[in-house]
Order: sequence, then structure tokens, then C-alpha cells
Amino acid sequence: MTESPFVPRERLFKQQQYFQNLTKHTYLKGRYDVVTSVAIPLALAASSLFMIGRGVYNMSHGVGKKE
Repeated sequence: MTESPFVPRERLFKQQQYFQNLTKHTYLKGRYDVVTSVAIPLALAASSLFMIGRGVYNMSHGVGKKE
């Protein structure tokens, strides 16, 4: 007993040709790959730099302490 494929063979060949002919980097080939490989790390880096800067400011000025 054989299972039917998830995707028709013609559609699979079409997608393979599309991805193989792109000139972008491998990790940016998908539709939403830019979000996961560029935007999320940039957001994490920006938020961590903001929190580090705020912590340095609070320590140097003696504010933001809990009593």
C-alpha cells in the first residue's frame, strides 16, 4: 500500500527550480526567511544594548535602586 505524496511532483520540481536559480544567500531564499535570520537577531541586539545602556546610566547616577 503506497501513500500519496504531500505535494504533487510537478509543483515540487517547480519549487526546486525556483530555489536553485536564486542568486541570494541560502539562508535568505524563503519568503519569510529574512524575518527569522535578520529582523529577530537585530531586535534582540537592539533591546539588549538598550538595557545595558540603561543599566550603566542607572549605576553611574545612582538611580533606579530598589529599597
